[in-house]
Amino acid sequence: MPLLHLAVLAIVQGFTEFLPVSSSAHLVLVPVFFNFPDQGLVLDVAVHVGTLGAVMLYLWRDIGAMLGGFGRALRGHSSPGGTLIGFLIIGTLPVIAAGFALNHYYPDGIRSLEVIAWATLGFGILLMITDHIGMTLIRIEHLKIGSVLFIGFAQVLALIPGTSRSGICMTAARILGMERTDAARFSMLLSIPAILGAGTLKGYELWKSGDAALTSDAFAAAGMSLVTALIAIAMMMAWLKRSTFTIFGIYRIILGVALLAYTYNWI
Repeated sequence: MPLLHLAVLAIVQGFTEFLPVSSSAHLVLVPVFFNFPDQGLVLDVAVHVGTLGAVMLYLWRDIGAMLGGFGRALRGHSSPGGTLIGFLIIGTLPVIAAGFALNHYYPDGIRSLEVIAWATLGFGILLMITDHIGMTLIRIEHLKIGSVLFIGFAQVLALIPGTSRSGICMTAARILGMERTDAARFSMLLSIPAILGAGTLKGYELWKSGDAALTSDAFAAAGMSLVTALIAIAMMMAWLKRSTFTIFGIYRIILGVALLAYTYNWI
């Protein structure tokens, strides 16, 4: 695959994975609007794995605390890090079950432009509404199992392209009254097992295929997406410390309407 195509995929993925705008939708749109061939789900997952590396670097303190907490849990001791890793497991179970079912019935994913358009618009509006009516009282350390399950089941909706995994998690967190930066942080933490699971599944399929060229493309795209994702995460967290999710909701509404106009030939 040409380097330009890989670079576009990596930049698009890197800048959209952790913003509440749906990276999967934008990846599907790349071949539509750049006149590239469809890159396929394997490369989509490869750039997702690159962003996994970015979030693990950015949240290294949380990850270190969770690893330490896991070790203490094995010795029968509780800790905030151990509780957090337990929450990630609980919050990921619903999307794992739904993801296996989707991969069985739709191994290439759902890539309908019409579905993306409606999901982008609808969940963008929902994000704006919940962000404005939600209180800002709860931090990650205040979460309970019921709240984590609520966010986890909401994450299942992200299997619909255009929903945005980070966006729907942040929406659910804001409904619960989580502070914006903590909502974004917990969403990023939840991305780790979700992306790791998808990356492992598609990585195994890539290994079985024995396609050396595709493997090389996947590694190159993953590396580039890691760098762009680190930049995007830093920008988003700095923004949320002083502002709201409104700008992302407005972007989604504009994009959703534009995609609907394109899909239904309104223009």
